[in-house]
Amino acid sequence: MRLFIQIPCLNEEQTLPLVLKELPTSIPGIDDVEWLVIDDGCSDKTVEVAKSYGVKHFVHHAKPMGLARAFRDGADYALKHGADIVVNTDGDNQYPSRYIADLVQPIVRHEAEIVVGDRQTSKIAEFSAFKKLMQHFGSWVVNKAAGTHIPDAASGFRAYSKKALIQLNIVTEFSYCMETIIQAGNKRVPITSIPITTNAKTRESRLFSNIFEHMAKSGGAIIRSFLMFKSNVIFKWAAIVFGVLGLIPFVRYLVFFFSGDSAGHIQSMLAGVALILLSAFCIALQIISEVQRIQRRLVEDQLERVKEIQYCEPYQRIWGKQDEFGGYDGAPTGIDPADANQH
Repeated sequence: MRLFIQIPCLNEEQTLPLVLKELPTSIPGIDDVEWLVIDDGCSDKTVEVAKSYGVKHFVHHAKPMGLARAFRDGADYALKHGADIVVNTDGDNQYPSRYIADLVQPIVRHEAEIVVGDRQTSKIAEFSAFKKLMQHFGSWVVNKAAGTHIPDAASGFRAYSKKALIQLNIVTEFSYCMETIIQAGNKRVPITSIPITTNAKTRESRLFSNIFEHMAKSGGAIIRSFLMFKSNVIFKWAAIVFGVLGLIPFVRYLVFFFSGDSAGHIQSMLAGVALILLSAFCIALQIISEVQRIQRRLVEDQLERVKEIQYCEPYQRIWGKQDEFGGYDGAPTGIDPADANQH
């Protein structure tokens, strides 16, 4: 059982030592613990600091690509190098590293495939009352969209099994936190959480400049993720609403028509027809979205098979020959197709 602890970093030379000096080197149930730093376009000495603490695994971005891309590339690197579990923590030392051992245990015990560290935001002194309220509301919205019960959906302190990472596909550019919960819930990936505390704040967030920007970006990510899985539900209810609203003026006109007093009420019929046509249009969109949803499932199933081959042991020997920047000193050694097929 190999664990990779990955740390996305953007100019974290001041805080990264606080994280690295507390990272575990051994955990019950884990045979091998590796540290991975994602250099998301750092312009300071973050990489040099990481190397001085013994970090051997790096993913480099020539310029900042954002947290979601950093997480995705880090997870890809970890799986290519034999990770069975990937833990993500932040380079600003927000999350106490001592909880990593607890974070991975539900996966080690095969009780869950994803574990989220619940910061218990209501107890964080740095959070204003409004921010605590918005954190709670945001988590409630995510859980409704995903059918889950994760109290702190925005927490970036998480553990993922290899199986979960193969099933998840990061498409957002802002933050993977909300998206992966919604995907996990809709794909029936077992997910749970454990309570944790947080360290004292070391700096302001670099993901957003204020709470309203965070709300807007998070809301967009939630809506996109929800539409990916349940756009047909929106069109279904829109069809029902427009259909009911269309029947009211249409029936009203028919009542006047059969009572012999239809003159002057043609507007009711026109309004009813227009709303019923909108309902029919929504039904057509629902059918299209349902077909696309089935197609997406088939594509994702195929993608899972590709990932299983890509991350199997024979290919890991190839990825292990890459240098720090993803290149090769020489031509990579090929693999025996028969050997790959066994995996």
